[in-house]
Amino acid sequence: MSRRIIAILVAAGTGSRVGGARPKQFVPIAGRPMIAYAYEALANHPAIAATVVVADPITAAEVLPDADIVTGGPTRQLSVGLGLNAAKALGATHVLVHDAARPFLSATVIDRVVRALESHDGATPVLPVADTLAVGGETLGDAVDRSALVRIQTPQGFRLDTLMVAHAAWDTAEPATDDAQMVRRLGGRVALVQGDSMLEKITYPEDFAAAEARLALETRTAMGFDVHRLEAGEELWLGGVLIPHDKGLSGHSDADVALHALTDALLGTIAAGDIGTHFPPSDPQWKGADSARFLTHAAELIATKGGRIDFVDLTIVCEAPKIGPHRAAMTTRIAALLALSEDRVSIKATTTERLGFTGRGEGIAAQAVATVRVPR
Repeated sequence: MSRRIIAILVAAGTGSRVGGARPKQFVPIAGRPMIAYAYEALANHPAIAATVVVADPITAAEVLPDADIVTGGPTRQLSVGLGLNAAKALGATHVLVHDAARPFLSATVIDRVVRALESHDGATPVLPVADTLAVGGETLGDAVDRSALVRIQTPQGFRLDTLMVAHAAWDTAEPATDDAQMVRRLGGRVALVQGDSMLEKITYPEDFAAAEARLALETRTAMGFDVHRLEAGEELWLGGVLIPHDKGLSGHSDADVALHALTDALLGTIAAGDIGTHFPPSDPQWKGADSARFLTHAAELIATKGGRIDFVDLTIVCEAPKIGPHRAAMTTRIAALLALSEDRVSIKATTTERLGFTGRGEGIAAQAVATVRVPR
């Protein structure tokens, strides 16, 4: 059975530790309500079929007028339960549960959680504990071994039926720390995946200043260029799409010249070398490799640095095949690989008026430009 993943964005809390007239999830950060950042990340991710917002319906509708909103309960546990009921009604097989107080959610973290659900009952992003830990009191107590400790983040992913059983079995007199612990207590296998420092939870008033600082990003633009020879007997992969043609591109990997150019453009924005630096053609493990792996690797490096891809532009140079009939499929594929909406992926084609190697049909060239935002 195919998976249908529904995201549940939990935003029903009062945010009492922050204070103020509005709950913290609706307070602006850099001019936008906090909840809007996480909602956009979930709603735009290609693996997520729909996003349910559990919140005060009047306030939520003001800032997310197009969202599917469910009225929350008096506790987080009850709010998640209401979200699970809504997800079940939408045909979910799996759910992602995310706290709106963690606004800066990257597509890379979502990808990791979704992949882990292929073989586990649940998954949660975590970060290592860097600080020294000790028993507190009036005076300093013994240090605590932190080597086996992790910091838990969201979104946490689960099989829908598993999480619903865990909620039904939980003693409501005991506050649940998070959904992953509820599943684990029933014997469920919860995978740990790498979290993200950008996912720090906003709890206190001073956290808003730190959140504003995290958004102090600078825009960078870089270009990538690649060429491959056309040869008989090879498959023609362009923009992640297999195109019928009498010749294909020759190279150590699948020779997708378009994805290679895009990869180099993305690597350039963070000064991370070129595609050969990360995937040397002398290494036999990359022989015939899917170039999508190269592109997603570059995107993950940007995400690890706290960056965001804003836009990519690709120009393919060839006499044949005609790119127009395949442009939409390429756009969809690249947008999915980079977790972008399709209006952030531009694909163009041109010829060299039968001049040069592309004009003679000897090869195909591609030029790409990427625009990203990264922390200063």
